[in-house]
Amino acid sequence: MNFTFAPRDPNALTIPGDDSMVLEMDEITIVDIPPQKVLGITKTGSYQLIPELLMKVIGYIGSEKITITGPPVFLCHETSPESVTVANETGTAVVEVAWPVAGTVKGSHDIRAYELPGGKMVHAVHTGPYVECEPTYIRLFAWIREKGLTITGPIREVYPNDPREVPPEEIITEIYVPVA
Repeated sequence: MNFTFAPRDPNALTIPGDDSMVLEMDEITIVDIPPQKVLGITKTGSYQLIPELLMKVIGYIGSEKITITGPPVFLCHETSPESVTVANETGTAVVEVAWPVAGTVKGSHDIRAYELPGGKMVHAVHTGPYVECEPTYIRLFAWIREKGLTITGPIREVYPNDPREVPPEEIITEIYVPVA
């Protein structure tokens, strides 16, 4: 499927042949993110693991009465569209999810406590179903290339709202790409 910029809005993408589908995204910016204490888990497989792993970690957090300090995060260790596709199709994706937490915490078994590094990151927001994030990523990677930046670590998706509580067109995915 090919995507083009919509002439009516420079921040929207349209799918050729379908005037009804316009994908909105906020502007792309560079932000400085502080380090973040998290409880997380990492598995190898397909990205279909993300919801299951998020629920496993939040279950542990609830059972231990740990304070959550922010929305859940998925860290994508594959940093190009091609590597994402191959890893997902072959089941070799490194799937890491985490929840920001407060206080002194300990993990258990495969759930571990650690700090996500902060630093300079390119930021964009996708609004709509998760399966429709690809055009946002295409635009984001093009912007990074145009600015001469290099991706320096896992890409983060932050999920500030719950897809069980909002309609698909209102799902928000904040994307953070560490760069140098």
